[in-house]
Amino acid sequence: MFNKDKCSFEMQSSINAFSSELKNIRTGRVSPDILKTIVVDSYGSKTPLTQLSNVNNIDNMTLNVNIWDPSLVKTIEKTILDSNLGVNPQTDGTNILLKFPELTAERRKELVKIISEISEKFKISVRGIRRKFLDEIKNLEKEKLISIDESKRFQDEIQKITDISIKEIENLSVLKESEILKV
Repeated sequence: MFNKDKCSFEMQSSINAFSSELKNIRTGRVSPDILKTIVVDSYGSKTPLTQLSNVNNIDNMTLNVNIWDPSLVKTIEKTILDSNLGVNPQTDGTNILLKFPELTAERRKELVKIISEISEKFKISVRGIRRKFLDEIKNLEKEKLISIDESKRFQDEIQKITDISIKEIENLSVLKESEILKV
């Protein structure tokens, strides 16, 4: 039988993943969340930077990464350089300072484009979930496990959930874009 909650849950998972992805795109103030995706090769395994150090804001554009194990400083520094954050790490003992440049108008426009590309990727993901559940409904109808009326009703419900999910992704995009474009 069709499970409306499962469909909603899967689409909400896509929205949550989109929201997390947006947190990695910085606005006027740099956030320690920007380093959450950085994974360091330490002790023979991949470990998130946030599990190897404390990350704090010094000011709006500077982060301080306080590394717990001094032997990892060079590795972490190299990983940050390779991560395309657009920042040069400055090492001082077990602390790494990351001074982010102010966003230029050009860079802001680039970030807006990136957001719309990411947004589209997640809308496609939601539509893929819709397709999966519509196929499930059509198969149930074909096998005469549900009536044509039930099938139509379920398809309408799936479409409503899809529309709500896509609208939520669009709203998150608009919010982030306005945050970035605000000088």
